[in-house]
Amino acid sequence: MTVKRIITEPNPLLRQVSKPVSSVGPEERKLMDDMLDTMYDANGIGLAAIQIGIPKRIIVLDISKDEKIKEPRYFVNPVIKKKDINKSTYEEGCLSVPNQFAEIDRPSKCEVQYLDYNGEKKVLSAEGLLATCIQHEMDHLEGILFIDYLSKLKKSMIIKKLSKNKSNRIVV
Repeated sequence: MTVKRIITEPNPLLRQVSKPVSSVGPEERKLMDDMLDTMYDANGIGLAAIQIGIPKRIIVLDISKDEKIKEPRYFVNPVIKKKDINKSTYEEGCLSVPNQFAEIDRPSKCEVQYLDYNGEKKVLSAEGLLATCIQHEMDHLEGILFIDYLSKLKKSMIIKKLSKNKSNRIVV
């Protein structure tokens, strides 16, 4: 398993709509394993394949609080079937928008249909942080970042800051 480089905003790849996966085989399972290693290495709780430059409809999550007990979840071709009308607010961040956080309102519950790590069809009813995380990662599959929910001014300030930080980096 391999830790991959996470691409950051502004990068046109992050705005690309990901393609459905035809079936879950060894290549997809290796990708999910690599995504999980990458997410853990970056201290994240969710990651979409597009964030490592692969435009496939795959996300991984682990919202477990215990460092020693991992509870990874794998979602291939996830589709939200139901969303609650009630909203909940979480302060969100993103591995592709480093060191930036904002309170985002999302449906407090959702029902998602997907294929699991072995290609089995599943349905999950999620609420709270899990629901928020699923919706955040699924936005990536549509080329949407959490900063897109902010005012134009806040969003442009964040992008400007990220662009400046990128131009100040030296890779040796």
